[in-house]
Amino acid sequence: MYTTQKQIRAAFWAAAKRGEFQPLCVTSKQIANYSGNGKMHTTDTRCAFVDWLDGLSKSGEVSDDLANRATL
Repeated sequence: MYTTQKQIRAAFWAAAKRGEFQPLCVTSKQIANYSGNGKMHTTDTRCAFVDWLDGLSKSGEVSDDLANRATL
């Protein structure tokens, strides 16, 4: 069971390294955000994170409250 956002992010990147999200293009590379003054992850990466986190929440590995607060 995950209890912090840091644990969730570490588990997500570990799963990505194992290739669990293929053929999606999950990468830790960041791109310029929409306003051009910061960085963000690609859309594929953000969608994969949300879907993966939803699965953890439904299986009870993450509390609903933590799942609602977690960010990549």
